[in-house]
Amino acid sequence: MSKYTTGEIAKLCGVSVRTVQYYDTRGLLIPSELSEGGRRLYSEEDVKRMQTICFLRELDVSINSIGELLSEEHPENVISILLEQQKAALCEERDALQKKLDALDGLQRGLKSVANFSVESIGDIAYTMKNKNKLKKMRALMVIFGTPVSILQWVSIILWITNGFWWLFLIWLGVATIFAVLSSMYYFKRVAYICPECHTVFKPRFKEMFWANHTPTTRKLVCTNCGHKGYCVETYAEKNVSENA
Repeated sequence: MSKYTTGEIAKLCGVSVRTVQYYDTRGLLIPSELSEGGRRLYSEEDVKRMQTICFLRELDVSINSIGELLSEEHPENVISILLEQQKAALCEERDALQKKLDALDGLQRGLKSVANFSVESIGDIAYTMKNKNKLKKMRALMVIFGTPVSILQWVSIILWITNGFWWLFLIWLGVATIFAVLSSMYYFKRVAYICPECHTVFKPRFKEMFWANHTPTTRKLVCTNCGHKGYCVETYAEKNVSENA
């Protein structure tokens, strides 16, 4: 079985020799044996005990509390719970850091797409990223509700061709018209646009938005603040964005 000196166990556990000596004087880490020359020697079990002490100190457990804990009949049960709590805390910290990394990645990608970099450009990208998930959920919801309408369309066309049920297509046309109007109103209330010139978040008139040329993420509009006419970036509308209807 391996034996470790004070310096060796200190190196293994990432602490100073003085720290090991201090735990010895406090009775937390007593060496398994002494060499003929009087040197303290520690076993593998002592190393594990030292690592446990270091872990508990990192959790701000006092020296006295550590001594009481290690003197318990089954200290491993309490330490196991502490380990689980520490693991959960680290996982939360990792997830929070991952969100920050994702935000930074998104900001970098957004800046690459901006021809004229400015502080306002960062604000626009940050605003869009903040509401990106809300916009995605809204669009996904519209797709879910629009799927039955699309299915009805193909069923009505097939039955018209195969069985001459033309009236079913008329029913679909009525349903599709109502759905188009309601979904457009629903969409209009929940989106806003960022002007690339003055960086104002605004809502256009419904008629203008409905007929404007657009891409999946932009729409050609007239800014209600500066009058710029061009493609504006679509984002989810916050409650404080006023309508210009």
